[in-house]
Amino acid sequence: MRSLLIASACALAFANIPSVRAEVYPSRPITMVVPLPAGFTFDLTARLLAERLRVSLGQPVIVENVTGASGSIGVGRVARAAPDGYTLCFGGLGTHVVNAAAMTLPYDVLTDFAPVALIATAELLIVTNKTVAATDLQQLIAWLKAKAGKASQGTGGPGSLTHLAGIYFQQKTGTRFASIPYRGSGAAMNDLLAGNIDMLIDLAPNSLPHLRAGLEGAGFILRNLRR
Repeated sequence: MRSLLIASACALAFANIPSVRAEVYPSRPITMVVPLPAGFTFDLTARLLAERLRVSLGQPVIVENVTGASGSIGVGRVARAAPDGYTLCFGGLGTHVVNAAAMTLPYDVLTDFAPVALIATAELLIVTNKTVAATDLQQLIAWLKAKAGKASQGTGGPGSLTHLAGIYFQQKTGTRFASIPYRGSGAAMNDLLAGNIDMLIDLAPNSLPHLRAGLEGAGFILRNLRR
């Protein structure tokens, strides 16, 4: 069984370590698999953690982005790794809860991993591009109803947390809009800024820097999705 450290909707996981070890752990570099694309909140949090672990453990912690299938490819790699504590998985709600509920996986998230530590939490926010004619949540709902299936939401891929958040939003508000899948929410954010999609439901740390920088095309943030 592998062990899992959870951060935000994110988590870190180790291969299960035998109770009796002949060597002092760790005695060689450790690999931390990040099952989502590089360059955004999930990945950056993992890299910050890896550096702190390097200092604490006295061994390099190598971050590897192994992406695809909403994170299940990278998580599967950790599940197949030797249970010696030298392969970690930085996962979370999407990779270790949503995927298990929505996909047929070649591993069992309940028995093949053991949680190690909660790393971080983050809020989901709704962001639009500047062409959307709304300045608050109620106006956005009215705008989406007027567009009835013509508006678009970017997602981190089929079955991802952002995709499911969009489905939940539609059910609760009676709206209909297209879900456009990307290889990670970072690519979706780029298209939002370019005006190619209308909205995005994503982790706050991914969206706030763009809004604070006042980038052309960056929209406004609406209320936390859970409120």
